[in-house]
Amino acid sequence: MSPRPALPLHWKIAIGFATGLAAGLLVHYTAGADAGWVRAATGYVTQPFSTLFLSLIFMMIVPLLFSALVVGVSEMGDVASLGRIGWRTLGYTILLSALAVLLGLVMVNLLKPGVGVDPVLAQQLLTDGAERAQAIVRDSQTQPSGMAMLLSIVPQNAVRAASDNGTILALMFFSLMFGVGIVVSKATPAIATLKHGIEGLFEVSMTLIGLIIRLAPYAVFCFMFNLAVLFGWDLLVRLGAYVLVVVGALAVHLFLVYPAALKLLGGFSPAKFFRGVQEAMLMAFSTASSNATLPTALRIADEKLGLPRHVSRFVLTIGATANQNGTALFEGVTVIFLAQFFGVELTLLQQFTVMLVCILGGIGTAGVPSGSLPVVALICVMVGVPAEGIGLVLGVNHFLDMCRTTVNVTGDLAIAALVSKGESHRPERSDTADAAAL
Repeated sequence: MSPRPALPLHWKIAIGFATGLAAGLLVHYTAGADAGWVRAATGYVTQPFSTLFLSLIFMMIVPLLFSALVVGVSEMGDVASLGRIGWRTLGYTILLSALAVLLGLVMVNLLKPGVGVDPVLAQQLLTDGAERAQAIVRDSQTQPSGMAMLLSIVPQNAVRAASDNGTILALMFFSLMFGVGIVVSKATPAIATLKHGIEGLFEVSMTLIGLIIRLAPYAVFCFMFNLAVLFGWDLLVRLGAYVLVVVGALAVHLFLVYPAALKLLGGFSPAKFFRGVQEAMLMAFSTASSNATLPTALRIADEKLGLPRHVSRFVLTIGATANQNGTALFEGVTVIFLAQFFGVELTLLQQFTVMLVCILGGIGTAGVPSGSLPVVALICVMVGVPAEGIGLVLGVNHFLDMCRTTVNVTGDLAIAALVSKGESHRPERSDTADAAAL
């Protein structure tokens, strides 16, 4: 009798997601989040385990990002290929981000979720989130902008860039330049050895992450249990209009804009695409982090979508930080929502400015949970909206972060599929060829 086939990982993650949500809601509405045993369970079991899982993933992000970008660039073989793929990636990123923000601004202006919010509820939410909102506003004031932001992309110290989440773009720039250096350097045994060493670093990183990902179903259970036991459905209902506008706009972008782009621009089957990316979408929704989902996205691009490896490694590692369609949409909707709540009338020019800054903010936002909130505060200050109003949405931010991260990661994979059109799969170098090169 043949052994039963193992349950696919994405089904295990889905089961962990559903059972964690159900268990959390049951505990929330029976025992309550303040019960002693509930605080002990979340404080000593579920929260530490979920934090440990994310820490293990983030521990591997720097070696994975560096090696994937360097190998992806070096496999292109010449600077012309890098330029072609890079410009196409940038073009699709700007196009899809602009459509996302425009969609969000249209929906928030039509539905006006910020008008008619209960003043008593609003004051309570502002009071509850005042301390964290002030910290976010202070953080936004330390973020570089304009020319300083552009200059900060080029790191003075690559090691420091690797150790700071806020300078992940600088690490990516260094990795790109390192890959370009390998491409333009004369083919010598030393260069071949270096390239093989970095390829080995990539393989080891993916192997270790594969071991860590086995914990994903249990971590997803903990994520959902913590979220549900703390908030239940109460906050989602209390800010229902705002939540529905954000989620509705994200859903339209995910299930209408992406399939249309895949079909019309890439000749790619949307049905095949969404069948292939289910696991990455679940991981993105559960962790609320593009960076934490990057290893899964890289594996899916190879195994499920069959994309050229040099394209997927380049586009997905860049996209984990630079292609944040869902984040850009969320930022635009949130700024206009707060403007409506405070009665600040924004002109078309100001809303166009919001759109442009959201696109740039989506490119520069760190791919970690809640990384977009300082950008929202910064945009509010730019257009005269009280930035402390961000305290209104802090309670529902984590749920919305999960939703927009799902759109971000799916968008990364969609752009990788679009850029792959017309790109051939590079043949794997054989051991004989490698020996000959040496």
